[in-house]
This record gives sequence, structure tokens and C-alpha cells, in this order.
Amino acid sequence: MRETMITKDMIADPRSRYGDAKASTRHFITQRVTGLINILFLGLLLFLVVRLAGQDRGELVAIIGNGWIGVPLMVLIAVVAVHMRNGMRDTLEDYAEGRMFRLTMALNSFFCLIVALAGIGAVARLVFWN
Repeated sequence: MRETMITKDMIADPRSRYGDAKASTRHFITQRVTGLINILFLGLLLFLVVRLAGQDRGELVAIIGNGWIGVPLMVLIAVVAVHMRNGMRDTLEDYAEGRMFRLTMALNSFFCLIVALAGIGAVARLVFWN
């Protein structure tokens, strides 16, 4: 698959079409929805930070091990990972192209997946196998 270079003339012409409109719209909506969810979950994070300040490990395990706290925390970790992947995609689109873009996006996706699985796994262990 050969990629065409986008020139200033193509950008200046309002009739030009480049890129995948459906994928771009999906990316835009996903970024906004995950951002909104992150803002909504900010209360949970603030509660955890204030509640756990100065507490010992046993208290931390007890609070995060509670299903009413742990399960939303796992959802938050997943949403933050998706938001992180999309945000890095915006940066990578500006600095990489072609094969390098595909490689960096694959590494970005892999990193976000590993972070999400590690975080969700740690919280799930506290919630379900404490």
C-alpha cells in the first residue's frame, strides 16, 4: 500500500479528501468520552487519596479490596489506558509516518495494554482473591 503525501495545496483545497473519516470520528468521540469518564471518576480518585493518606498497607488493602471501590477502580484503569493510547496516537501522528508510525502505534498499544492489565490485575487480586 503506497501512501500519498499530503501537500499544502491538498489542505488548501476544500474538496480534498484524505484519511479515514469513520476512524477519525471514532477516535474523536472515544477521546472525548474517555475524557468525560475520567472527569467523573475524579471524585473516586480524590476520595482514595484523601482516605489513604497516612494509612498503613492493611488499611489500603481493606479499602481497595472492597468491591464498591475496587471494581470502579478497575474500570477507571481501563478507561485511562484507552485515553492514554488515543492521546499518544495524536502525538505519534505528528512525528511519525509510514512504517515508523505503524511500529510506534503497535508499541504504544502494547504498552497501554500491559499497563492496563497490570493495574487491573493488581486491583482484581485485592478485590477477588484477598
